[in-house]
Amino acid sequence: MTDIDENARVWELVDKIGFCMLTTQISGNLRARPMAAHPEPIENAIYFLTDVAGHKDEEIARWPNVCLAFADTRGQKYVSISGTAEVGNDRERVKDLWSTGARAWWDSADDPSIRVLKVTPVFAEYWDSPGSIMSYIKMAAAAVSNSRPDMGDNAKVEL
Repeated sequence: MTDIDENARVWELVDKIGFCMLTTQISGNLRARPMAAHPEPIENAIYFLTDVAGHKDEEIARWPNVCLAFADTRGQKYVSISGTAEVGNDRERVKDLWSTGARAWWDSADDPSIRVLKVTPVFAEYWDSPGSIMSYIKMAAAAVSNSRPDMGDNAKVEL
């Protein structure tokens, strides 16, 4: 694959999987929580809605380097993205990102406690396997033949 194809595949996987674990730093430790991702490949950005009262906002202000871990366990597709995060109060972006799922946390896009978390990816790695059943078959065949299974594509990508 070319770098352009690998870059595009990262964005396709992020869009398809949709949810990730956002890992931030806190006093020398790591903390992860699930988040709904809104990828914008043209902007080289992944956006999230967050709450002003969330601890992640304070953590990001102090330590902006984060990791996003996307996993589609059924399809055996995974993406890890390292990047820099920032929290803003762009009300138009909040309205653009508003979805039915956001209603679980806020009554409307006009809630003043909503903030926009923007992650600018720097580096990504993905694992794109042919799916669970095929992966199991390949692993079993490799175990019998004492060889390494071909588990699909793996690429490290600068974004």
